[in-house]
Amino acid sequence: METPRVPGCLGPNVYPAVPDGGWGWAVAVTFFMVEVNTYGVLKTLGVFLQDLMEEFQESNSRVSWVISISAFIFAFTAPLASLLSNRFGYRPVVMMGGFLMSLGMICSAFTSSINQMYVTIGIISGFGFCLSFLPTVTILAQYFSRRRALVTSIASSGESFAIFAFAPAFSRLKQAIGWRCCLVVLGVMQASVVVFGVLLRPISIEPEPVKEDGDSDSMSNSDSESASLKQQSAYDLENEQTRTSLSSAMSRGSGDSGVTSLSSSDQDLRDNAEEVSLPPSLVQEDPEGGAGARTGAGSPPRLLDFSMLKDAAFLWYCLFGLLATLGFFAPQLYIIELSKSRGVAPSVAPSMLSVMAVAEIVGRFSIGVVMNRVGCRKTRVLLGCVVAMAMVLLAFAVVWEFWGLAVCCALYGFFMGTVGSTHIPLLAEDEVVGIGRMPSCVGVYVFIQSFAGLAGPPLGGVLVDVTKNYGAAFYSCAAGMGLSAVCLALVGVAKSGVCHRTSGNENKEEEEEEQVSQDSKPLDFLEVDLMETSPVEQAEVV
Repeated sequence: METPRVPGCLGPNVYPAVPDGGWGWAVAVTFFMVEVNTYGVLKTLGVFLQDLMEEFQESNSRVSWVISISAFIFAFTAPLASLLSNRFGYRPVVMMGGFLMSLGMICSAFTSSINQMYVTIGIISGFGFCLSFLPTVTILAQYFSRRRALVTSIASSGESFAIFAFAPAFSRLKQAIGWRCCLVVLGVMQASVVVFGVLLRPISIEPEPVKEDGDSDSMSNSDSESASLKQQSAYDLENEQTRTSLSSAMSRGSGDSGVTSLSSSDQDLRDNAEEVSLPPSLVQEDPEGGAGARTGAGSPPRLLDFSMLKDAAFLWYCLFGLLATLGFFAPQLYIIELSKSRGVAPSVAPSMLSVMAVAEIVGRFSIGVVMNRVGCRKTRVLLGCVVAMAMVLLAFAVVWEFWGLAVCCALYGFFMGTVGSTHIPLLAEDEVVGIGRMPSCVGVYVFIQSFAGLAGPPLGGVLVDVTKNYGAAFYSCAAGMGLSAVCLALVGVAKSGVCHRTSGNENKEEEEEEQVSQDSKPLDFLEVDLMETSPVEQAEVV
């Protein structure tokens, strides 16, 4: 990855291995604040849904397009965010994202139509959300390995804390200062991402080189002794084979003085000497085609990796993310109005978002601990959470009164926390694409999600307008989540098939190499002597 070179504390952190901590904790704090100001703010905008409908005299579906366009731009521009991050570095991209999301939110307070809000919150803030979120979650995954799932889950709880605090706070604040001033307050808060973006120092993993003096002498004593023993064995073997060859020639009475055998044994000696070589760690890599070229160390990483769409496992995982996104935004957007229509007092209805947020925090912490200790495939754990989440979404459409809705909100929040905090970091696991290809693949994955983010809230709004029932919006969410569970289940099947084919190819290659090595094995000295004496020569001797 190409990053700008800056001196001092702003430069990259160099570690001999993945630190699983260190400066990564500062990156985790930054990710927490980015979650607060991106997903946290986006999911809190449902508080202003009724105010926007009354202000602009628009329907549910028309107002829902504000959230939908923002979510779509958030995900659709992910490849561009990945490209900019890999080209210019994480820090400037995240800081620019904080500026754009703040600018869009403040400008939306001065709009005079819903179409203008499509531009301010939908496009400008949505692009700022993407530039801030995607580089931060990518660099956080690079700072951690063993603790990656746990730290990411805890840091991503910023979204839940934001929903818990913002929903009741802005419900009261808009009654005092109006919804327009509330949007200005949100915009000022989002400007804090510009400050936290400075903490995103890039990471560079550079293994410590093997020392050639001092300690390296003591470390290589055993290697030297082993090499000496191998050389001595080679010479002993050569001498023994030479004596055997000479004696066999003399016993046959052939005129062969053993020159042929000696030359063959000398070649064997050279072959044995080549086997006694320096350890691989001491071999200098050739930047123009040596060891470095063979390992691919000198090849630059791709800014975007659309070739991963040929990987069946990654393709199924992308379809999972596409369909699951249908259930990510609509519940937070419609839960307040659903509660009012199901007999909950208007003053109490915003507390449903708070219940959902508290349960989501618990879910994020829980899944972090589970993923850190689980022994099976992590995609299987995620699959169980997705199935449970789909069942809860169906329950929203049939429950009534405060306690029924509160239980559904708690369950939905819990499983939303488990799914929302793991579906992107799981890309770094080998069962999907692996940490090496995550920086270039995460943009493609989020880009594919964008289309469901565009369709989800308006689809729910259309169902509400047609049926006059807010519970209808949850049916589309449940359908999308159920289909996503099927796609996620196929990820493991596809990955197992790829691994099986790969192992089969490797076994074939090993068998071919073994056969070639057997065919090219040098002949024994006794066999050489016997082959060198032709039947004509034997007849002449007789």
